[in-house]
Amino acid sequence: MHGTPGPVTIDLTMLMRAYAIGIFPMADARDDVDVFWVEPELRAILPLDNFYLSKSLKKVIRSDRFSVTINRAFEQVIALCAESAQGREQTWINRTIEASFIALNQQGRAHSIECWQGDNLVGGLYGVEIGHAFCGESMFSRATDASKVALAWLVASMRKGGLTLLDCQFITPHLKSLGAVEIPQADYLQLLSHAISDSPFAPPRAQRPHPVMPGTYSASVEGVAGAGADSGLVTGFSALAGGDAGARDAGASSLSTGASSPGNAIAQFLTQTS
Repeated sequence: MHGTPGPVTIDLTMLMRAYAIGIFPMADARDDVDVFWVEPELRAILPLDNFYLSKSLKKVIRSDRFSVTINRAFEQVIALCAESAQGREQTWINRTIEASFIALNQQGRAHSIECWQGDNLVGGLYGVEIGHAFCGESMFSRATDASKVALAWLVASMRKGGLTLLDCQFITPHLKSLGAVEIPQADYLQLLSHAISDSPFAPPRAQRPHPVMPGTYSASVEGVAGAGADSGLVTGFSALAGGDAGARDAGASSLSTGASSPGNAIAQFLTQTS
């Protein structure tokens, strides 16, 4: 008997190479089967030393209102990011994109940061790590300030783990209020080239690969892109949370224990490095 075929994904090697040349996938709607590739003329980034930590946000972080974890609920995070919301009836995350990022997470290349209140997942974000860059894909919030706290943890973990470039793709008022800026795509590609210079997916310096073309998919994720390298993001998160840097859900069980509050650690770190 043949087993049930796995979900259709974008070829994972092609997907990583797309990020390495500054393009990313989107769909027109949740139930649309097609994927197209985007290369914005203006790119939103959040300079890690430009994160705006307001007094009110600092107070929320220090209060430990939310327990914060990494890679504990990736599938839930991407599913909640794909849900319809007020003012956004459709989402660009279709089933193929969702399955592809879940596969990248299983390989240690995509990561999520989650905010919890008790057992309830109330906020989070996810994206792809490539070299020393993190390409943020989407975030959601079901409680006031939850997505802001997740982003603060992301920025602090990136800095602690040696990452240098936070790609936000498109500017929004929410991201702009937290320090994101728009730059020309050509400038972004220069920053990206420097950030991923030691990545196996980085194109040769003098050669930009032909554009990735849509429509090529793989039904199996085994052995496509290969196992991800050690994650600077996970290492940074673990160091700040006091968890085991080798665990995929590092920090998940350590956030409410120990003499030092994890929120205090994050707030202090961001204050020192902002």
